[in-house]
Amino acid sequence: MKKYIKFDYLTLWTVLFSILVNSCSEEKKSNTALLTEASSTANPKKELSDEFKKYWYAGDAEITSYRLEQARYGEMREGTSVLIFVTEPFLAKKQVKADEHHADNIPVLKLNSTKKYLTGIYPYSIMSSSFYPVHDNQHALKVSFSAQEWCGQVYAQLNNRNKFEIISHSYFASDADQEFEMDKEILEDELWNKIRVNPNNLPVGTIQIIPSMEYIRLSHKELKAYKATATLTKENEFKTYQISYPELDRTLKIKFSNAFPYIIDSWSETFNSDFDNKAKTMMSSKATKMKTLKTPYWQKNGNNHLSLRDSLGL
Repeated sequence: MKKYIKFDYLTLWTVLFSILVNSCSEEKKSNTALLTEASSTANPKKELSDEFKKYWYAGDAEITSYRLEQARYGEMREGTSVLIFVTEPFLAKKQVKADEHHADNIPVLKLNSTKKYLTGIYPYSIMSSSFYPVHDNQHALKVSFSAQEWCGQVYAQLNNRNKFEIISHSYFASDADQEFEMDKEILEDELWNKIRVNPNNLPVGTIQIIPSMEYIRLSHKELKAYKATATLTKENEFKTYQISYPELDRTLKIKFSNAFPYIIDSWSETFNSDFDNKAKTMMSSKATKMKTLKTPYWQKNGNNHLSLRDSLGL
């Protein structure tokens, strides 16, 4: 005789519902923990001025082109650089641009910085991105860097969570693939954004700064905080922010307008060059502003928009 087991569907649905609720609850806790982790060192938010909102939330980006004189391999190279600043919502959990509204979105001022120049027969293409909270209350939430040239590619990324989390990939044996954490210190890459958000709050004095990923990767230095001296000086309608790294024999100067929106006029980077183990020689890279254009460039992708590059001198 067959025996039949009486199945209680109500109990089954109760158990399944309980599992689903607990799963959602755990995911919510996880999301909350990640958000708390990302903002654990955040200070109180600074209020945004009306002129800041009017300029940066007009629905477009600010694009500025620069004439570049780049020191590389012991020689000077001519090229161009472009700084693209734009505000956007940033996902706290995934640390990427938000495609839709979320309660934990963080408003950031993003900087995409590009450089293009030739080294003899082959070209260099460099890009750095930094995502800095517009409320100027914590470190950049993310920084990335990539370089492409005929020898290969280099990529690095820093995420601001409980600590700075870094991943780096390189075709150089000395760099190779790396993944590690660092204590949080001032990031040179975030200071460019900070100039545009609140230059009066720039750090000055003898401090610890993590140099730009571009410098670290192209010079094959260790990514860590170095002792630096930072100053902010004013001359007529401009201010100059200078960072000097004694251990690296390197000085960075960023010149920007004294009045809002604090557009970056030029910069220079002086450092010791020891290409091919030759005697060290001080060299300076320089960039000088050509044109500034405010436009929603992501909508200007047709062939009929190519003339906009001419207006930037590119």
